Amino acid sequence: MNKKTQQMEKWTGEFGREYTDRNALSLEEMEALYQKNYGLTRTDMNYEFIRNLDQSVRILEVGSNIGNQLLCLQKMGFSNLYGIEIQEYAVEFSKSRTKQINIIQGSAFDIPFKDGFFGLVFTSGVLIHIAPSDLELAIKEIYRSTKKFIWGFEYFSEDCTVVNYRGNTDLLWKNNFSKIYLDIFSDLRLIKEKKYKYLDNDNVDSMFLLEKM
Repeated sequence: MNKKTQQMEKWTGEFGREYTDRNALSLEEMEALYQKNYGLTRTDMNYEFIRNLDQSVRILEVGSNIGNQLLCLQKMGFSNLYGIEIQEYAVEFSKSRTKQINIIQGSAFDIPFKDGFFGLVFTSGVLIHIAPSDLELAIKEIYRSTKKFIWGFEYFSEDCTVVNYRGNTDLLWKNNFSKIYLDIFSDLRLIKEKKYKYLDNDNVDSMFLLEKM
């Protein structure tokens, strides 16, 4: 489906390019930011959730931006890594700083891989930027593309909550994303979920791992 949304127009334009430049952290800088925000690095979180997975499992990140999450997994030993990203500028940026990671331009609404091609598909701060009216389509594509696991790390709220993001009220929504997956698909089970509170404010993020039964 060649779906275009108001949010996609923002992220593929100058607004998205500015986001990429503003967040062009090295892997070490990203880890330090996680440590500052949560008291844990992203690698610490990853080990808690996926340390028992076969390191040759085929993994896709939906919304990979400059590739730091994939670089983090590569450093942990995972070797079969893919990313899709709607912003061409971020794709080229990520290609310039990664090796042996397959990153292409693509949308969460039309993941360009066959059903069940991946053993794990994940998002990190991506579902929050999809309008609630479009979210089910993206979630169904993620579900279609994975044979086994769905992994997420997103802003958390018990109910859908609009967040003003750089003066925009149509670009960011907190939600209970693991529950949304489970409500849509009866054959998913929640393996693990953990809430991470920020050290300097009351915001909470959720990491969750789901499995197809």
